[in-house]
Amino acid sequence: MSYAVKRIDEIPGVPDPDPGDPEWKPLRHHFGFEAFGVNCFVQSEAGGRLVDDHRETDTEHEELYIVLNGRAEFVLDGEPHDCPAGACVAIRDPKVRRSAIAVEPGTAVLAIGRAPGRPYEISSWDAKWTTGLQQA
Repeated sequence: MSYAVKRIDEIPGVPDPDPGDPEWKPLRHHFGFEAFGVNCFVQSEAGGRLVDDHRETDTEHEELYIVLNGRAEFVLDGEPHDCPAGACVAIRDPKVRRSAIAVEPGTAVLAIGRAPGRPYEISSWDAKWTTGLQQA
């Protein structure tokens, strides 16, 4: 099918085996996108991790995070940012250290990324987690 319409809560999630980690909604895989990475992370607990502490220096990805529900605290290069639903966090420099936690239970964050000027490559962690999942 050339299009699909679904709510985030209708898309099957992949629970992380580590307690307290967010549920991962593999949107790229679910919808069959091949041009860019797109995922959603849903954290059921306030104070729970949404985005791992990391930089994108190995992939050179630019990333855009959009808070869909709840409230998140993003930490960018050590500086905290309160991000309610609707907030956009745009990170163009892969060297920026980033992480996020849920301030409210049920916080959902959409993550979109790709390296500029290069064909999209599926990351090793994406391939590991999506093994065996079915497309929409």
